[in-house]
Parts: sequence; structure tokens; C-alpha cells
Amino acid sequence: MIMSVLRAVRSGTLSESDALERLRSARFEDLGFARVDHDRSFRCGFGEVIYCAGKTDAQVADIFAARAGTGENVLATRATPDMGEQVRARNAGARYDAVSRTIVLRQNAPRWSDRRIVIAAAGTSDIPVAEEARITADIMDQRTCALYDVGVAGIERLLACRDELDDASVIVVVAGMEGALPSVVSGLVRCPVIAVPTSVGYGASFGGLAALLAMLNCCAAGVSVVNIDGGFAGGYMAAMINRGYAVSPAENNAPPE
Repeated sequence: MIMSVLRAVRSGTLSESDALERLRSARFEDLGFARVDHDRSFRCGFGEVIYCAGKTDAQVADIFAARAGTGENVLATRATPDMGEQVRARNAGARYDAVSRTIVLRQNAPRWSDRRIVIAAAGTSDIPVAEEARITADIMDQRTCALYDVGVAGIERLLACRDELDDASVIVVVAGMEGALPSVVSGLVRCPVIAVPTSVGYGASFGGLAALLAMLNCCAAGVSVVNIDGGFAGGYMAAMINRGYAVSPAENNAPPE
């Protein structure tokens, strides 16, 4: 939004006073039930992400349309198929992913990072949360590599992926049950590890609390922990860390491998 206004001023198609008024009114958009923050990408580096749980299908569709109107990439999390259908009816390029429960609209050509984020999931049951992390990092133009079903119960599966782990600039480790995988991974690599506990597990896992506490008490250095089932938080944090590495060339539009 801001860049488009600045380009219009530079080209002479928009006066400075009109540009100032447009920027002032563009900071947020009041929909009555939501105030959509259009200024967040300028402040924080990525636009407001829509958390769909607790919202009606129509509310999600209206908020998504408002975000899409800025010309930015748009991400919605914890969406239902019905929400996806309503959004897609108004935004032809939007894509609903049933596994991660996300809706994504890419409107800008990607500027892919040189460095790669690895998303490692302990078990197949952890994939929905891992995919939420991967899709979040992807829409933020970060290259990703997914390593799924590499839990500690069969440690050889993880060790077979040493090349991918060693090549990572940051690793998001998603695990339920006893939550041991982040500790093992952190003991093998020299990059930051973001641990995402999941609610996968039997009764004594207490809906992911056991994994959360195990990760918080991890003895290996270099591990940070986000909330239970927080794939979005893990992917977003990993993208922010990966952005800290130099990207060369600056206009890197090569597709991910």
C-alpha cells in the first residue's frame, strides 16, 4: 500500500496532499466488527495474519478481502473448508489447504531467501502443525525443506537427514508425545532450533502440556519454544530469523527447489 502510493507520487499521478490523506486513512480499515491493520507490513515486515477461529465465515471473507485489497500477500490460519470456499469466491487466486487449515493468497512475486528453513516433524500426526509452520514461512518468501516422521523412536530416520539439518539456517521442530525431538536436533546442529509442542499423545500428555514442559526444560542449548500447536508462531519466528541472514542477490526470484 505505502509503496504503491509513493510510486504514484513519483510518477505524478497522485498529489502529495492526496497521498498523505490516503496513507493516513490506510493505517487501518474499520469493518465494524474488526479493525484491519494495513500498516503492519510497514511496521513489522509482514502484514496482519487472519486468525479464523471464533469468526464467522462471512467475517473471515470480509477481512480477507480487505487485506487482499492492499495488494499484499495474505495468510489466514485455523480456517474451515467453508471459510476457504467463501474466500475463494471473492479472491480467485486464494488457495485453501485442508491439512494446515490455512488460506493463502500470493499477490507479489516471491523474493526467495538464500538460506533455508528446515521443518522437522516427529510423526505423521504432527504434520498439520508442521505444515502450518511451513506455509507461514513460505508466504514470507523463505525457502523451506520438510522432514516428516523423523521422531526419536527411530533415530536412524533423523540421522539419515544430516545433510539437510547441517544446511539449515534455522530449524522448526514439531513434536508431541514426550517432546524429545528438539533436544536431540539441537545437540546435532549449530543453528537456532524453534520447538513447537503439539497436542498429539495419549492421556498423560495432557493435550501437549507434557511436550511443552519437556521442551522448556531442554538441556541442549539453542532451543526456543512456542505455544502448543503453534505452527504459525514457529514458522513466523523462523522466517524472521532467516531474514536476518544476507540475501544475495536482493532481487532473487528463483523458485524454491
